[in-house]
Amino acid sequence: MTESTLSSAIVYLFGTIIFLSLLESYFSYKHDKKYYDSKDTLTTIYLMSVNFLVNVVMKSGTYILLDFCYRRYRFFIIPNVFLYWTVLILLQDFLYWLLHATGHYIRLFWAVHVTHHSSEQFNLTTGFRSSVFEPMYRLFFFVPLSLLGFNALDILFAYYITQIYGNLVHTQAIGKLHPVIEYIFVTPSHHRVHHASNYRYLDKNMGMLLILWDRMFGTFQEELPEDKVKYGLVKELENRGPVNIIFHEFIALWQDMKKADSPADKLKYLFYAPGWSHDGQSQTSKDLQRQLAEEEGSAVV
Repeated sequence: MTESTLSSAIVYLFGTIIFLSLLESYFSYKHDKKYYDSKDTLTTIYLMSVNFLVNVVMKSGTYILLDFCYRRYRFFIIPNVFLYWTVLILLQDFLYWLLHATGHYIRLFWAVHVTHHSSEQFNLTTGFRSSVFEPMYRLFFFVPLSLLGFNALDILFAYYITQIYGNLVHTQAIGKLHPVIEYIFVTPSHHRVHHASNYRYLDKNMGMLLILWDRMFGTFQEELPEDKVKYGLVKELENRGPVNIIFHEFIALWQDMKKADSPADKLKYLFYAPGWSHDGQSQTSKDLQRQLAEEEGSAVV
């Protein structure tokens, strides 16, 4: 694949998403669904623009690193084209799941990823509500693909293909699909769960293309009619200013680190799950879900 082909494909695919977003917006307005909020959409455009600038800065470095690893250190090459692309997409999707899980279970990376979850709306534009600084470290998760014999441009193409699919599942306009599709692929229902702030749904359904990774690693949660999705963060943002919406979690992380006396606890704030605290004054998502399970168990008894 050539760079011009990759660029053309990206422009075409993202153009399709923008067209579908406009269509969904019209549908929402026409049927009074309230899927969109103009201020929230403008915030998404702002975050997408900042992320685009970071991506532009990182683009050359990403390609150079992946291409260097491919040319100098690859272990082997898969000669069969069908097998090559199948394995590439599967491995890339798994590594994205790992990247995504890292963004939820390690607070330093959650401070980056949290911007993607900051919207209280859920629509096709939400997929563009980017984790602004993620391009600065995302490439390291894809280095193994270069070592396994996959060309740098092919890796980037596979990533954008799965990204486009990931954008399409940011919608409330589609209900649950056929059970076979729901079992294998990430669907709008699965991703609505992922963007929920309900305790039951926190840190679930990390997949981009396949939901199988979540089923395998215990992070799957079905959307339940008795637990209606509430979008956004557990602790709502009071200040949605352009600077605070990107840096608020970094600020909170720094303030928490200052409270800890020991260097070990300061590091734990960086690398333990969001919600962990040295004095037990806050709870992680697993703590909240354990508490919820106990309450539901008591109610049944």
